[in-house]
Amino acid sequence: PRPAISLSLSQCHFWFVYSIMPRHSISYHLYAERDSGVKNLSETNVEGADDALTWKQLNGIENARREVMDRAELPFLKMLSYWSGTCLRALTWDPMIWVTMAIFVGIRVQSRLVEEKPNFIDTISDTSVDILGGFLSFLLVFFVNQTNTRFFDMYKLAKASAGRIQDIAGIAAVEFTPTAANRIVRYMNAAQIAGYVGLGGPYTKEEFFDHLNQKYRLLTEAELARLQPHGDMNAGSAIFKELCTWCQKDVSLAQKSGQIDSYYAVQMHNKVLDLRAAMDGIYDYTDQPTHFFYIHFLCFLSALYLPLFAVDNAYSAGWGDEASWNVEVINGIIVMLQAIFVVGLRILGQRMVDPFGDDLEDLSVVTYVLTTIENCRIITNTQQAREVDDEAEEDMMEQLVLDQHGLASSAFEERNRMASIIEGSGSADSDSVDGGQGGVDDGQRMSIV
Repeated sequence: PRPAISLSLSQCHFWFVYSIMPRHSISYHLYAERDSGVKNLSETNVEGADDALTWKQLNGIENARREVMDRAELPFLKMLSYWSGTCLRALTWDPMIWVTMAIFVGIRVQSRLVEEKPNFIDTISDTSVDILGGFLSFLLVFFVNQTNTRFFDMYKLAKASAGRIQDIAGIAAVEFTPTAANRIVRYMNAAQIAGYVGLGGPYTKEEFFDHLNQKYRLLTEAELARLQPHGDMNAGSAIFKELCTWCQKDVSLAQKSGQIDSYYAVQMHNKVLDLRAAMDGIYDYTDQPTHFFYIHFLCFLSALYLPLFAVDNAYSAGWGDEASWNVEVINGIIVMLQAIFVVGLRILGQRMVDPFGDDLEDLSVVTYVLTTIENCRIITNTQQAREVDDEAEEDMMEQLVLDQHGLASSAFEERNRMASIIEGSGSADSDSVDGGQGGVDDGQRMSIV
């Protein structure tokens, strides 16, 4: 029927597009369907999907990402029971796995159907395929180590950005007036969000910044209008740096009005500059990812090595009457494991190149931003008593001294009691030696100690 044919063609088109397009542009559809309400892959805009992510989809990805992070300490068997967020999904969609296995299976089928053994089989056994695999493994491990270092460096920069905002909130809550403290904290949080938006990833102004701005009242309409001449927030760090400058001007105004002295002014200026430096560090990393030449080199070597490895193991399993099912199964497993190793390391390295994307393995930007905003609200809205109750404080100090004295007395009495027991056991031992009667032996005395 025509509807069935249409569905099949749609699925084939999706597989084809997935195999030739960048992975990060459509990967979110595979795990955000439940939270985002996506009903059909054909209903979404596959190309440029990063720009189409709504706040609901971003939040769904974030929830799935945090859930995957909680699995890191699960038992062995429980961990193997998952599908989402694992290497299995990525390996299943990689065509190199199936091409390698198809070559191995095709040669083994030929060995069962064609009785005459090809003449070149004996010469294949003399090739140095294992040496090539050793060199490729070294390059892959080096690639993963490089991207892993980049990943955690950017994680530290992201957390440093959140930390500097909370530092500003702590100083402003104590030294500024409530209104001035609220404004500089608003600007700092807006700057952080604008910084992530300017990276050009899935976090856009329309779906990410505007949603948080409306919910937490970070910038007014007049302030947003003042930012428009600085360009598009989705393209670059101009808006982020402008907001940082606003924060520095607020610090200078507070110093001139006498709210803070020069010491706190220098401290707050340094905190703002540290925030800008941390976010600029993130931009530096994203501006210069791992060289495409190197990644293409790994892909090219993998595309040559894995088929050659499959051919070598397929022909070494025997031919015609010499073929054995046991050897075929073992060699097939070896080929599969080698393909998983080579392809898996490459995918792992590529997943860590850009930590600010929409993969489950990427950094939790939504969590960082929301946590920072909530922590700043807690800091600036503290309800500590303004005046010190001297009488209450003295009572607490006296009670603490009495409690410590009571604990010391109890420990002293217990020590004296144990010492008397040990001395008594020692005298009993001497009496037993003189009188020939049994007493406390060394083992019992050590247990008492």
